[in-house]
Amino acid sequence: MEYGISTRCLYGNGEENQVDRSGAVSFPIYQSATFAHKGVGESTGYDYSRLQNPTREQLEKVVASLEYGVDALAFSSGMAAITALMELFSPGDHIITDCDLYGGSIRLFDNISKKNGLTFSSVDCSRQGHEEFEKLISENTKAIFIETPTNPMMNVIDIEKLAETAKKYNLLLIVDNTFLSPYFQNPLKLGADVVVHSGTKYLGGHNDTIAGFLVTSSPEIAERLRFLIKTVGSGLAPFDSWLILRGIKTLGIRMERAEKNAGRLVEWLCQEKKVTKVFYPGIPSSRGYEICKKQARGFGCMVTFEVETKELAHRILKDVRLIHFAESLGGVETLITYPITQTHADVPKEVLAANGVTDRILRLSVGIEDIEDLIKELERVFYV
Repeated sequence: MEYGISTRCLYGNGEENQVDRSGAVSFPIYQSATFAHKGVGESTGYDYSRLQNPTREQLEKVVASLEYGVDALAFSSGMAAITALMELFSPGDHIITDCDLYGGSIRLFDNISKKNGLTFSSVDCSRQGHEEFEKLISENTKAIFIETPTNPMMNVIDIEKLAETAKKYNLLLIVDNTFLSPYFQNPLKLGADVVVHSGTKYLGGHNDTIAGFLVTSSPEIAERLRFLIKTVGSGLAPFDSWLILRGIKTLGIRMERAEKNAGRLVEWLCQEKKVTKVFYPGIPSSRGYEICKKQARGFGCMVTFEVETKELAHRILKDVRLIHFAESLGGVETLITYPITQTHADVPKEVLAANGVTDRILRLSVGIEDIEDLIKELERVFYV
């Protein structure tokens, strides 16, 4: 029997736990660096926590279940996960990326991956026609890397369509699913090969720990990633694994509440005369609305909007109180971010300009507060 997603947030696939026999409802924290053996060739299944730890293993089983993967690997951060993922490739390999990515991913590709011999082409995957996209593919192209919705401009990319192109040319399709979480979207079921998560965000959900995940539908890729995580040593620590496990238990109810709040805030922003643009896939007139409806179960809790002047943007950031001016996203608290100086500070100015990321753009990660309080907060800071 396959459990529903909210049940899987608690129990994964419901496999019987072979490690802990105490009956603990909350999975224990195995805060041990090493594990004793009974004799030569006699192992409990655990040797050293860099290789595997029971708490991290339980978390990985839950995340793999949520994303319908054969395996999930928990890393010390989202960037650690993407860094390890890039080790699947060799010098000279070419990767096509969407042009609107999290600034940390762009920084990694531009400053580390290129140094290591990888090459990249950047393109708007939400707009590019099939034939135009195929022109970017060469003999050394190995993968496509996207986010959907994108960060911060909320562009929606058709995963299934892109997966068809990837399979036609034997490319890996890698999808960063952080913004919608596995509660709303499952890229592996749409044909992706690897899913990336910053577990710091919706999976953890409480702005209290940092984590990252790679999930794959391929046993061969999983085996290669297992070798990498034990070799580079970037696996998630036991206590942090437990925190993310605890956070995932409430993923469903948090996502539902935050998305409902986001919808109300979008309505308010669309009517506000000092707001010039609102970017949210749940707006029926938006370019990605129908695609998002087709491939996801919700529109998410991230909202980007543009105000009429830079000065107004700065004033809003200075005057917010209930809403926190802070980086990150996906927690129970509503956060407002200024991408041009925070999440995308290291992105070349010409790239920001091409993507529409200006000094008037603000990004909201909508939390679970009472919606009336959030609206009153925005009304106050817009007209202080």
